[in-house]
Amino acid sequence: MGIVTADIGISLDGFAAGPNQSLEHPLGEGDTERLHTWMFAYADEHTEEIEAITSAGAYVMGRNMFGPVRDEWPAPGEPFGDWHGWWGDESPYHAPVFVLTHYAREPLETVGTTFHFVTDGIHSAVDQAREHAGDADVAIAGGAETLNQALWAGIVDELRLHIVPLTLGGGERVFDRVPPLDLELIRQRVTPEVAHLSYRVLR
Repeated sequence: MGIVTADIGISLDGFAAGPNQSLEHPLGEGDTERLHTWMFAYADEHTEEIEAITSAGAYVMGRNMFGPVRDEWPAPGEPFGDWHGWWGDESPYHAPVFVLTHYAREPLETVGTTFHFVTDGIHSAVDQAREHAGDADVAIAGGAETLNQALWAGIVDELRLHIVPLTLGGGERVFDRVPPLDLELIRQRVTPEVAHLSYRVLR
């Protein structure tokens, strides 16, 4: 069986998104695009880290990471009724994705990916992801609140922080309300764009 990993890009002051997230500012206000510039503008320099993120057999993410819709899901034909994620019709996740939500809906099939919507919590989402992943890893894809839930629940085996040299001053912070963790550094690599730090979560 694989392990449960978690990758997240954060600022030096620990934020994975800035304040006031919205349709116009999916990552919040501020220079938040820089949190992921290393993955796109400098992909060739970070192939190892990108491959580690994209090799999971299934993913778990929060509803905010899937889209801007809150409350009940809109019907087809309504605004956002045909929403397939921030990335459009073809997501970067080429494995099943389990989205945490309070509102049930049928699975959504897109190019290379099926989104399953889980209403009974992080443990259920990870258990379902494990079933689909088989011997491959399950990845907590974010955002900060979902990662914090997973850390609180004690289900993350390997935490991979991608720390970008900027501060945001506010927003969605990693480790908020998370009990003390015992971490063992297992990998590190620093480039001008980002510091990659991977930790084993000790229990």
